[in-house]
Amino acid sequence: MKIAVYSGSFDPLHIGHLAIMEYLTQKEDFDWVYLVVTPQNPLKEAEKARTGMKRFRAARRAVRRHPGLRVKVDRIELRMEPPHYTIRTLEALREREPKNEFTLVIGADNLERMHKWKAYSRILKEFGVLVYPRQGVDAQALQESLLAEDPEYKIRLIDAPMVDISSTFIREGLQRGENMDKWLM
Repeated sequence: MKIAVYSGSFDPLHIGHLAIMEYLTQKEDFDWVYLVVTPQNPLKEAEKARTGMKRFRAARRAVRRHPGLRVKVDRIELRMEPPHYTIRTLEALREREPKNEFTLVIGADNLERMHKWKAYSRILKEFGVLVYPRQGVDAQALQESLLAEDPEYKIRLIDAPMVDISSTFIREGLQRGENMDKWLM
């Protein structure tokens, strides 16, 4: 089976995430999307690690509200020892399910920072990335630059809908006491 691996903090899951998952399950040729809740992104603040299981349960509830999605909320990183490098997650998925083909799904903003990722060249060669657009990021130029570095990199840009919303925006609204329900998944 072809599996799209969509990894992140998902703090919280919102309509932008939903739009991407709907696109992946309806417009692309993936059998499933594995939503991997990351307890701690090595490039972000350490406080997220304490809320990993809470975010996993919230993601599972959110996905259940959309039964048409072929999405599995996967706890693989919650069972792994830190650091939570994407290459380790992808390797663990491949070891757990050797007959499946895994592709990482990232935003263009992450493609911009790909050189900071542990073993990024292995990710790009062995698994490949499917890149959704992000406001203000020239994904095509980034793709061309990386392919100039190594033409064997598997980088595919997709024309998924762009929903200009972030989990940070939602968390900040909630802290101010605002009703953010319309943005949540």
